[in-house]
Amino acid sequence: MTNPRDCSITLCPVKDVLHKVGDKWSIFVMMALGAEKTLRFNELKNLIDGISQKMLTVTVRDLEAFGLVDRKIYPQIPPKVEYTITQKGEEFLQHLVVLLDWACRHSTKEKIKD
Repeated sequence: MTNPRDCSITLCPVKDVLHKVGDKWSIFVMMALGAEKTLRFNELKNLIDGISQKMLTVTVRDLEAFGLVDRKIYPQIPPKVEYTITQKGEEFLQHLVVLLDWACRHSTKEKIKD
């Protein structure tokens, strides 16, 4: 594990990763694809409560550009597009699962003390 002191704030690779996947929807897209492996656009949309079609489009395109998601277009009518996690995405997902596990264990809402 890297020592946090070895990473300057301005040069830290984590900053770049958070810029790519630190938005509101990327983690949910990765979780959905990680659970199902391959999903069509509407299947993915139905698994993520509250995401608009536009935001899902932007999010999967960004994840594809970052190399975490692969998009396969089938030449048929109506068009068929499937999304899968890449090898890089699988690697990222392993670390994401650890973070999600930690969040679940520590997310109990504490009562406000008077």
